[in-house]
Amino acid sequence: MDGKVWLTLAAVVAVGLAIAAAVLLVRVFKARRLLLDAGIPLRDKALFWVAVIYTVSPVDLIPDPVYLDDIGVLMLALRSLHAAAASRSAKEPGTL
Repeated sequence: MDGKVWLTLAAVVAVGLAIAAAVLLVRVFKARRLLLDAGIPLRDKALFWVAVIYTVSPVDLIPDPVYLDDIGVLMLALRSLHAAAASRSAKEPGTL
């Protein structure tokens, strides 16, 4: 394969990863309503903001054309928020 094919393939992968990161960022913002409940621990609230700031920040562990680190941070935030909400609703039926 020549260089043009590799460049096109790399561009397609980069766009796919950027779309995945954007979708996860939207899901994190949708999960933000879970933060409105005062019973959600501060750690989970802070993780939400860290994930958002890390995703939009130009400073990354891996350069921005590769969104794998951003996706990982967003997935961690989503998992943490949903786990906190689930444990909160399990403790107090009728909430959330």
